[in-house]
Amino acid sequence: MNIVGYFNDFLADIRLTQNQKSDLKKGHNTLRDRIWADDTLKKIIVNTFLQGSYKRGTAIRPVGDKRADVDVIVVTNLDRNKVTPEEVIGYFEPFLEKHYKGKYQIQGRSIGIELSYVDLDIVVTSAPSEVDKAAYNSRSVQTELSLDDFSATWPWKLNKSWLEPDISKAYNSLALNDAVRKEAEWKLEPLYIPDRDAKQWVQTHPLAQIQYSRDLNAQTQGCYINVVKALKWWKLVKLPDPKHPKGYPLEHVISIYCPSTISSVPEGVVLSLEKFLSANLPYRQAQSCPFFSDHGVPSHDVWKRISNEDFVAFYDAVKSASDLARKAFDAESISEQVKLWKGFFGSKFPDPPAEKKETNSNGGFTERTSATKLGDTPRFA
Repeated sequence: MNIVGYFNDFLADIRLTQNQKSDLKKGHNTLRDRIWADDTLKKIIVNTFLQGSYKRGTAIRPVGDKRADVDVIVVTNLDRNKVTPEEVIGYFEPFLEKHYKGKYQIQGRSIGIELSYVDLDIVVTSAPSEVDKAAYNSRSVQTELSLDDFSATWPWKLNKSWLEPDISKAYNSLALNDAVRKEAEWKLEPLYIPDRDAKQWVQTHPLAQIQYSRDLNAQTQGCYINVVKALKWWKLVKLPDPKHPKGYPLEHVISIYCPSTISSVPEGVVLSLEKFLSANLPYRQAQSCPFFSDHGVPSHDVWKRISNEDFVAFYDAVKSASDLARKAFDAESISEQVKLWKGFFGSKFPDPPAEKKETNSNGGFTERTSATKLGDTPRFA
């Protein structure tokens, strides 16, 4: 079996399970239904939609007692010039006390809710322009599908004509697909979220982040989001310290340094690490954290909250990991490649061929083959 088959098995083992996806869906749908049913909140709500790693298709399976999480953007008609970030919480506290008493926490830029089966993050935003309101009510924004659910034949597009793949089957798919592809995407303005710590409204553009991920994923024939999953897993199990960067700040730098020309996930892992090291060597030498502009909001530094010390520690860890990844990528035999990649990613990566044995019904041993055959999922190739 080619090394790609081993990566396919590894990626299948670190993705969210179907039960975890069902829990996420139950959690965010219950939250959104309750918001719309609330007599106070429904008067200020334009709409809600999903964002975050779940939406971008880059979420990985949590470990230990951690739960899967999903971010819910709540678009309101609140005027940021008249309502302070602190006052925003006043609109939501009665609702939270009623439905999530003892389970929520007011955070700097969001409201976290911890349930027994899922974590939710409510991100409140101020009123968008009248032109943008139509977009936030469209199927393109409201869809619960993630980038992982789309294909090259029916990609996600941020425009009026776009529909989910299943809905489009009820129409003339060829004609509709052609119309969606030809129709320009909306150019939406950034939204504003209340930053309670800074005591001001700050810009965010989650849809631009999704668009950037979609485009890079298409350019890499589906490899990019799997490179993100793989490196998120590496950080989670192999580099718990420093704690940061993690989550979107980690994903963001991968999106910057993952080449659009890669043809496989292992190639993407190796080159993303090496490009990160090369581009940021001057900052490591100066022991100063670089500025990483957010997609859609160039003035926003995604790594603003990461200390110089954490950057240096992360850079040095990437240097060590990059050397191992390069050795794994260049190794001549499949057995050696798998052994080195297992050392890089940990126990979730499949065993080398000679070690992949299991007891058969007669008590003997048989060679175990991969559950995923090379070619079954070419987007990982």
